Amino acid sequence: MNLTLLLHVLGIVVWVGGMFFAYMALRPVAASVLEPPQRLTLWAGVFGKFFPWVWASVVLILLSGLHMLVKLGGAAAPHYALTMLVLGVAMMLIFAHVFFAPYKKLKRAVGAQDWKAGGAALAQIRKLIGINLAIGLLTIAVVFVGRALMLN
Repeated sequence: MNLTLLLHVLGIVVWVGGMFFAYMALRPVAASVLEPPQRLTLWAGVFGKFFPWVWASVVLILLSGLHMLVKLGGAAAPHYALTMLVLGVAMMLIFAHVFFAPYKKLKRAVGAQDWKAGGAALAQIRKLIGINLAIGLLTIAVVFVGRALMLN
């Protein structure tokens, strides 16, 4: 169980930590110093490097999470664990949408140098990553609060 938990946490650190860095540090600087062609090209490249890591994290988080959930009793697992599952699956679905819809549009727009379409795609990605970041941080809080309540 310890190895499974370690793999689970590593996947979360990569994904949620990456979103935090991108949203809170890279995004504001890129928006303030780069013109749309450079900014959109940067983001298409950053996502091209980050999203394979997210896919690996999604697989790792899902498999390790389901393994731990079974060990905790499956449907009879503590409520915080089931809440984590629901929130995690929602995050995965949002990420899949980002990857297959607006990210694909962003790549196509950058390739065609259609900066207006690229900007619209990036705005949609930014919104969805912001939502996913909030859900990710909430999920982390749920597990710690849930476990603390169970100990009391």
